[in-house]
Amino acid sequence: MQNQSALPALLFDLDGTLIDSIQLLLDCVGYAFQGQSRAPTRAQWVAGIGTPLRSQLAQWCDTEQETDHLIERYREYQDLHLEELTTLYPGVMDVLTWLRERGHPMAIVTSKGTGMTERSLRHVGIDNLFDTVITCEQTSRHKPEPDPVLLALDRLGKPATQALFVGDSPHDMFAGRAARVYTAAAMWGPFSRETLSPARPDFWASAFPDLRPIIAGLRPVKD
Repeated sequence: MQNQSALPALLFDLDGTLIDSIQLLLDCVGYAFQGQSRAPTRAQWVAGIGTPLRSQLAQWCDTEQETDHLIERYREYQDLHLEELTTLYPGVMDVLTWLRERGHPMAIVTSKGTGMTERSLRHVGIDNLFDTVITCEQTSRHKPEPDPVLLALDRLGKPATQALFVGDSPHDMFAGRAARVYTAAAMWGPFSRETLSPARPDFWASAFPDLRPIIAGLRPVKD
């Protein structure tokens, strides 16, 4: 193992980056909105993936009670189908294991709730590979604000100048830029390059194994 203090910290979004759970998220939404007079289109919901569930659902509700009802139905479906509809993206296990063996400090930075995050990580077998996990409940401001990224760095004991945030959404990229870390756009998620481009990621990766040379070539300090 290399000297951990000399290696950059690696932060990862969860849904759409490490785990393929997009169909699960869309099915949860479809179930939650059954019988409702208005509901988001697939494109409208995908655009909000990476932000907290309550804020996404609240856009389609007139009262907090309506939002609570939709969250309850969303969670009901998610609880029944999470394992069935959640898998690792190709190459994730091999690359994360390689990074762990090298000694990189690593964190999850997700807008998912703690319970479902822990359950998802256990299901796909990567729950023991991260030094810290930042979930929706742990900051008052969320992606695209920098707060979750900064909290992860604080817990890892690393400055922003020595970190890379890998995510699939513009919200991830904007949060990373606001925190002044390197950013890498994951092209295997639901967001197109056209959608991600305005967030100006430092790197582009077409598949998870593409991160190996990106990480291996990182300079210790971002200009």
